[in-house]
Amino acid sequence: MTVDTIENAAKTPDDPQPWAELGLKDDEYARIRDILGRRPTSSELAMYSVMWSEHCSYKSSKVHLRRFGELQQETSVGKLLAGIGENAGVVDVGNGYAVTFKIESHNHPSYVEPYQGAATGVGGIVRDILAMGARPVGVMDSLRFGPLDAPDTQRVLPGVVAGVGGYGNCLGLPNVGGEVVFDPTYARNPLVNALCVGVMRHEQLHLAKASGVGNQVILYGARTGGDGIGGVSVLASETFEDSDGSAGSSRRPSVQVGDPFMEKLLIECTLQLFSEGLIAGIQDLGGAGLSCATSELASAGDGGMHVVLDRVPLRDSTLAPEEILMSESQERMMAVVEPASVERFMEICRTWDVRADVIGEVTPAGRLTVEWRGETVVDVPPRTVAHEGPVYQRPYERPAWQDDLEAASPSSLARPSGGDALRETLIRMAASANLCSRSWVTDQYDRYVLGNTVLAQPDDAGVIRIDEESGLGIAMATDGNGRYTKLDPYSGAQLALAEAYRNVAVTGARPLAVTDCLNFGSPEDPGVMWQFAEAVRGLADGCQQLGMPVTGGNVSLYNQTGDTPILPTPIVGVLGVVDDVRSRIPYGFREPGQIIYLLGATRDEFGGSEWAHVVHGHLGGAPPAVDLDVERELADLLYHACRDGLVTSAHDLSDGGLGQALTESVLRHGMGARVWVPDDLDPFVFLFSESSARAVVSVPHGEEVRFTSLCEGRRFPHARIGVVDDAGVLEVQGQFSIPLDELRRAHESRLAQTFGD
Repeated sequence: MTVDTIENAAKTPDDPQPWAELGLKDDEYARIRDILGRRPTSSELAMYSVMWSEHCSYKSSKVHLRRFGELQQETSVGKLLAGIGENAGVVDVGNGYAVTFKIESHNHPSYVEPYQGAATGVGGIVRDILAMGARPVGVMDSLRFGPLDAPDTQRVLPGVVAGVGGYGNCLGLPNVGGEVVFDPTYARNPLVNALCVGVMRHEQLHLAKASGVGNQVILYGARTGGDGIGGVSVLASETFEDSDGSAGSSRRPSVQVGDPFMEKLLIECTLQLFSEGLIAGIQDLGGAGLSCATSELASAGDGGMHVVLDRVPLRDSTLAPEEILMSESQERMMAVVEPASVERFMEICRTWDVRADVIGEVTPAGRLTVEWRGETVVDVPPRTVAHEGPVYQRPYERPAWQDDLEAASPSSLARPSGGDALRETLIRMAASANLCSRSWVTDQYDRYVLGNTVLAQPDDAGVIRIDEESGLGIAMATDGNGRYTKLDPYSGAQLALAEAYRNVAVTGARPLAVTDCLNFGSPEDPGVMWQFAEAVRGLADGCQQLGMPVTGGNVSLYNQTGDTPILPTPIVGVLGVVDDVRSRIPYGFREPGQIIYLLGATRDEFGGSEWAHVVHGHLGGAPPAVDLDVERELADLLYHACRDGLVTSAHDLSDGGLGQALTESVLRHGMGARVWVPDDLDPFVFLFSESSARAVVSVPHGEEVRFTSLCEGRRFPHARIGVVDDAGVLEVQGQFSIPLDELRRAHESRLAQTFGD
């Protein structure tokens, strides 16, 4: 094998190089030559290409994401322990505990190879959490697919669900929440966003840096193979051009292959290494592999590192040095260790049957150098690789079609009139792709492993106990609505934030911090960039208003096939704190005689609604109005109602409105309900409006006075709308009634019929 060394690069300045094939633009390649004062070696070119990819460098989004960094300084005093720029954000949750959480995408790989793409998405986000010093305690997933009955969905969805479940279940991590959404724009561009949360004591926090000249660089975990080579540059930073569903075959080598049992060993091994104080700096190997780990550790530390690539254990001895540097093989970590601690480090790794090799050391030179077979193949300033990539001011403008879209109000759509039509509409909605039961998916996930899960799917948020003695817990939810965001990107992002915030609040938790995964089409389309810029602005303004920092996250661009982008889909994850999980609020009516209240104001708002989508295939008008001050008031009301034991169940109102919330609430425990329509509301608006800042709660008989006093003291809109009974029927008085058996058949059979039992 001929090796392209530094000496050879200097002697052959005009040798052609495949920079375009690696995803670099001509001006980016020219800049690399300027930085180095020569042409890059093939290994250097590989490193720059993956680290300067859209996925790793955020070169098209960085100018807009700065809003989140500014927000951290304003909202996080005394709460944020680590934020944007680290592997994951870390927040103080009280009692000496810290929680780290983050959401990331694995969209393109999951289309190419659904099982491995989704599985390694879970594995990657788990290692991000581990690298902060925390024990991972739970995962969630936010999934988007094309039409439910499309062949593409039939191929992709079962594999993705199996990958998420298979990897997480083998790790022994509960999957406590998430979403599954269907829309034609996600055909051939599924979204697979994975979230992980971990818990630690404050003093256990670790950061990614290589400090201490002479400290040893140790690569441990799985061997390096040919899987995942070019994963971030080939897959995540370009669109799919073909539309026949066959895009995967030529790109399969770019998809990583996961081994969850190896990852489980890696987790336990790493936590013991942390507990004995043997790690001075750490970085997981995910996107861009060794290129990322070495350059980021070096640039965040003393600025120098020397690596001997021959020492990297390989699964494939034919790999060239540039392939080793680009490989995204899973279940690998890199640690910086003081020389005196190396022997004990290796001993612990052997105990856990985890391979570990010293592959380099921290140097004072301020350079990252890589040696292969006795010759230098990389000699670069590490910051230019990891942190000083291109920054683009992509042009953006409001699309010409936006006015027509907003003008296409749903007010002209035919609405059901009379009880029979309302009944038929409610059943049809309950059985629709986006509102039907997700149990076919969630039953494939272990939701209760480890024994600390308090609430999980289908509850509005996942709740996990983190301290057995005090009952301290955390709540998590992810939400996003692409239709709302297409109608109004600014408001759409805030509605995603509001729903995730509300889903955490209805459990009785106090919302604390945000992570996000921003999924959009090509940044080279000015219309897409306008959507992105507006969504970031909306999310930043919303978080500032709610007083919550964005602790980190991910941007996924080029989610489109040819010229057809996905719906703009900002996914927002919210973390909350539950003072005592024993008093958390579940959803679902439990006992006859409990009184049903509707909290919040209901308006005639149907732009982007599930009713318009399911019944009329319509998208147009304005999404529901956002009032984050009211969202905060609702959250405060629910927190105090939970603390005082005034509610027995709570369910947020969002997709499908009150009708869907009532459907899910009566079916949860098989309890019936008699509901009446307030005099000031039209029955259709009452049942199907998607106005925000609302929830439906049940109040124990005898606590109505205290509960209404709580609402009145806060001047919060509330209306008594019904009572729970055991008649086995959902009745809207004066309109219709539906036996629960009929409603259950409609709601729970759709996915099982589509994908098989």
